[in-house]
Amino acid sequence: MPVIDLTQISAVVFDTDGVVTDTARVHAAAWKRVFDAFLRSRPGPLEPFDVRRDYLTHVDGRPRQDAVRAFLGSRGLALPEGTPGDPAGAPTVHGLARAEDLLFLEQAGRHGVAAFPETVALLRDLRRRGCRTAVVSGSGSSRAVVAAAGVLHLFDTLVDGEDAARLGLPGLPDPALLLEATRRLDVPPSAAALVEDATPGVAAGRRGGFALVVGVDHGGRAARLTDSGAHAVITGLGELTIRGKVRVGTR
Repeated sequence: MPVIDLTQISAVVFDTDGVVTDTARVHAAAWKRVFDAFLRSRPGPLEPFDVRRDYLTHVDGRPRQDAVRAFLGSRGLALPEGTPGDPAGAPTVHGLARAEDLLFLEQAGRHGVAAFPETVALLRDLRRRGCRTAVVSGSGSSRAVVAAAGVLHLFDTLVDGEDAARLGLPGLPDPALLLEATRRLDVPPSAAALVEDATPGVAAGRRGGFALVVGVDHGGRAARLTDSGAHAVITGLGELTIRGKVRVGTR
């Protein structure tokens, strides 16, 4: 069982989709609708988007624009970048990214957003013990998602795609987004843990020098998470053991 020792670790950074909120499946379904509609408009037979293989390989953990580039590249395709003002579904990187964002928000608004109970319990335990917490995402809609799940108050800070765009931070697997979270928490990454379910995020945690990188395996990707650098792989946050308390004044 992985242990978070709060005599050594004083902050924990959490990924949003698939770790805090049960929204990865909603994103995967939205991406399938967007990509399959685009592929049907192109000449020649093109393999449709696979909600498991393609989502995990090309989309999960990446900013939307990076996800569009990566998936289309896997099909030998490329699109002009366009601009953030492109209409949803326009044949540009920004147009497809915007289409997924709107579909995701529509589905999340219709069906609601849920936080994983084990994550909520872990967050409450960490905060009772004096540990600082952050939630990160490459998505610009993550604040609304975390708030809708009713858990925004359990984090000291949130870093998302809007912050990345404003600050010029590169996307995962570059560790910049994660390091911005530890900077805001006033904790060095060497005294922080990261909980991630996506291989780009795990790789970013190792590159960023996090003391502990925990991969969450939702089925069939334990080896990928380990190969990307996870110190430990779990299937649910209830498997994590918390030990000790953060000393007052520790950073």
